[in-house]
Amino acid sequence: MTLIDALNWRYATKRMNGTKVEKEKLHNILEATRLSVSSLGLQPYSVIVVGNDELKRQIQPIAFNQPQITEASHLLIFAAWDEVTEERFDEFAQDTAQQRGLPVETVKEQIAGYKKNILSRPAEVNHQWAARQAYIALGTAVAAAALEKVDATPMEGFNGEALDELLGLKEKGLKSYAMLTLGYRDESNDWLVNQKKVRRPKEKLFVELV
Repeated sequence: MTLIDALNWRYATKRMNGTKVEKEKLHNILEATRLSVSSLGLQPYSVIVVGNDELKRQIQPIAFNQPQITEASHLLIFAAWDEVTEERFDEFAQDTAQQRGLPVETVKEQIAGYKKNILSRPAEVNHQWAARQAYIALGTAVAAAALEKVDATPMEGFNGEALDELLGLKEKGLKSYAMLTLGYRDESNDWLVNQKKVRRPKEKLFVELV
């Protein structure tokens, strides 16, 4: 299946049947998410993977009782760094040095300009930048799930403060922004399953400057 086929196949699944996603497929989706595009490769966010059924039941009322939360095999929560700090940049430099086999000071020199520029910005500007970076990873996860023929539903409909409190995200320096349910569609109960996908025509969406 090509990417275009996969994106035509997928939709925002409204009901899931509770079937667990196979370990290999879940691994592929998470690995694609890990490899997602990110400015500088910094990835200023975390992805919380929830497979525990009891925890999903606790999350459901926080997400306005949407049924996919408990019907899904897994729930991914995309949480941005609350603050981009010097310490987090230094951790990034350490990881880069280790994975590329370089002295950490060499990496720090390479990213010094970026670090200075980003850390000189207001904290809220950097936080919103981190949130946008998390959404890029969310898009990658959606596409990866489609290629694996795993249904996925992106969600912003939840009480972020309540979710952060439940999961202790504030203590981890994180703030939740989006969720993604992974599972398999319940065709007998999902009103959207046979609806034609609607997207803006290319003539309206794309502005070509030639």
